[in-house]
Amino acid sequence: MKKQSDTILSLDLAGGEVLVAVCGGIAAYKVCYVVSELVQRGAGVTVAMTEAATRLVTPTTFEALSRRGVLRSMWTSKSSASMQHIAVTESVDLILVAPATANMIGKIAAGIADDLVSTMILSAASPVVLAPAMNERMWANQVVRENAARLTERGYLLVGPAEGWLACGSVGPGRLAEPGEILEAVTAILKERKQHREAHEPCAKQPPGL
Repeated sequence: MKKQSDTILSLDLAGGEVLVAVCGGIAAYKVCYVVSELVQRGAGVTVAMTEAATRLVTPTTFEALSRRGVLRSMWTSKSSASMQHIAVTESVDLILVAPATANMIGKIAAGIADDLVSTMILSAASPVVLAPAMNERMWANQVVRENAARLTERGYLLVGPAEGWLACGSVGPGRLAEPGEILEAVTAILKERKQHREAHEPCAKQPPGL
């Protein structure tokens, strides 16, 4: 069995930028591993949190892991004229929403932007990956399933949910996908966008007349 110290992480995601939107589900603690892994692999990670999420994992934790400040409100930007929440969405390669609660999935499907996270998602200029997590009865609810299907049709990528033991004590579908599965989806998108950038950079750098 390999020890963690024996594993040398490559910087295969260097140059990539990810916005991780953390919602108020108990599985928010698992997102700490995802953020840490992305940073260790060279990606730049900015974390945005809903108010409910801050009651489950402290912003300080994500600040330590990402080495960046955590975004929590549209009203705390140092420069109100900068439209910080819009500027961030324009500079990232993808947005990861994890855990994506039934509430947030419903907001996005209905086009509701009433807080920082929902506003950033709806103003996305990049692919959006949703990792749903909720009680199994909530996930089975017809309205939630219709909202999730609607988002898939609109081009959002859903990873999970998985089936297993849930925080409420039930067993069934609704568990947040394993961090490795989430990372796999994020990695595929980041590498694809990196290849696209590199394919177009030579043309942009050629001197006029060549």
